Amino acid sequence: MTLQSINPATEDIIKTYEEQSDQFVQDAIERSVRAFTHQKHLSFEDRAAKLQNMSDLLEKDKEAIATLMTSEMGKTYKSAVAEVEKCAWVCRHYAENGADYLKDEHIKTDKSASYIAYLPLGPILAVMPWNFPLWQVIRFAAPALMAGNTCLLKHASNVAGCAVLIEDYFRRAGFDAHEFQILLIGAKKVAQIIEDERVRGVTLTGSEGAGKAVAKHAAYNLKPTVLELGGSDPFIVMPSADMDNAIEMAVNGRIQNNGQSCIAAKRFIIHTDVYDEFREKMAARFEKLKIGDPMDKDTDVGPLAMAQILDELEEQVEETLKKGAKCVTGAKRLDRKGYFMSPGILENIPEDAPAYTEELFGPVACFYRVASLEEAVTFGNITRFGLGSAIMTQDEEDKAYAIKHLDAGGTFINTITASDPRLPFGGVKASGYGRELSRDGIREFVNIKTVVEK
Repeated sequence: MTLQSINPATEDIIKTYEEQSDQFVQDAIERSVRAFTHQKHLSFEDRAAKLQNMSDLLEKDKEAIATLMTSEMGKTYKSAVAEVEKCAWVCRHYAENGADYLKDEHIKTDKSASYIAYLPLGPILAVMPWNFPLWQVIRFAAPALMAGNTCLLKHASNVAGCAVLIEDYFRRAGFDAHEFQILLIGAKKVAQIIEDERVRGVTLTGSEGAGKAVAKHAAYNLKPTVLELGGSDPFIVMPSADMDNAIEMAVNGRIQNNGQSCIAAKRFIIHTDVYDEFREKMAARFEKLKIGDPMDKDTDVGPLAMAQILDELEEQVEETLKKGAKCVTGAKRLDRKGYFMSPGILENIPEDAPAYTEELFGPVACFYRVASLEEAVTFGNITRFGLGSAIMTQDEEDKAYAIKHLDAGGTFINTITASDPRLPFGGVKASGYGRELSRDGIREFVNIKTVVEK
């Protein structure tokens, strides 16, 4: 089997990689085990120094790294640069805060000493997606390595070049004893790695189906897991909203990463009093967006990452229109080289249409009209997903109601859903479980050990 990297803007093959053998995988796991015996004894200061090196390297080479990401999966170059900068930030964050997150916690009891120690587990397998090919990996690896674990990465096949680059940068940063290794393999080999008793935990960012498969194998083998899966995030607009800000957030929230983000705003739930104004203004903004070469600094929307993603999105849109929905603007495959679709808006979507029940992984917004905040929140919660949510309002009671009642891993007020190293990130329901980032994230793959002395 070969892994192929294809430029989605030109459809040209960038590079082909040979899949690694079963023996290579077994040897890599053994190397990870040996690396752990070294890594777990390092001080927090030593680990932090290496993460700081990683941060500096990423900052220094961000333009070259961004160019590779853009060529492999089509995100705009300017967003790719921002992604590298965010990765440098998360490395720096854990270098500066990891020791504090994992320091012993002393508890007063009737014993002479009682405390909680946070100790590393060992090799952790990460199965990561293509849409944020650097960020998804680094946001897992930085806390895992700071905690003293070692990392095995099975990256998405279409961004194998990014995987190779990440491994090289970790080695250059000082993690040169196989603390971080990539596995260039297909998805079918993931189960056997999870089943290996030397692998102590698994994290996956990806589809609902992939998450269920990983969770099943991990549960059978009693391995801890963190899953960040799909999303169909509600974006609620109330009459009190600052309309200019709401439109700006709505456009950015829907087209970020060319619409290919689990936390992208997807279902726009708009109060009837401002529905027509919001629809008109957002459609006008969509029609002015520049679609094209993602390397061009003026491009707003690049191609979708793969042909099958474009095919699936086009099919979902066409089936939704056949069911009776209306297309306000865009949502059409472009007749040009590359996997391009124009940003679009659908409304009057019937309940039996794909756009009503499925995640649209591309720059297509679904509009729904509601008469009250209660109706908006109820509608926001009907999906099986629960990753992010947003509400545009200046009313304090609206804010409090949304925070309490929106069934999601996060609620963002007058801004779009976004991850931040200082805050925990994750979902509920079919969007997964566990948390990444902040203190909660670094504690997902440690032994929370009780220590008591008489």
